[in-house]
Amino acid sequence: MSITLTESAAKQIKNQLAKRGSGLALRIGVKPMGCSGHAYTYDYADEIRENDALFEAFDAKVVLDQVSLQYIDGSNLDFVTEGLKQIFKIENPKVTAMCGCGESFSIKI
Repeated sequence: MSITLTESAAKQIKNQLAKRGSGLALRIGVKPMGCSGHAYTYDYADEIRENDALFEAFDAKVVLDQVSLQYIDGSNLDFVTEGLKQIFKIENPKVTAMCGCGESFSIKI
């Protein structure tokens, strides 16, 4: 099981952690939400928990719990500019549908 990071995503993770002044990694999760069923969550990881999966690239770290990892396995994390906003974007091969606003998704495990 794995997650890959682009150099752009790694740079943004490092910048956000430096700006915050603490933290070890970006924590990504998946929660039930929205019209399509699931949404990604992002938070700072101040610790690596016993059941976390840790991925590292370009000197940046991402952690996920095992439940979220099953939804995101095989994905690529990027940081992109879309119009006036800059966001983390997950290219997830398991997504089968997205809602119209792009905030939630359906997935096949």
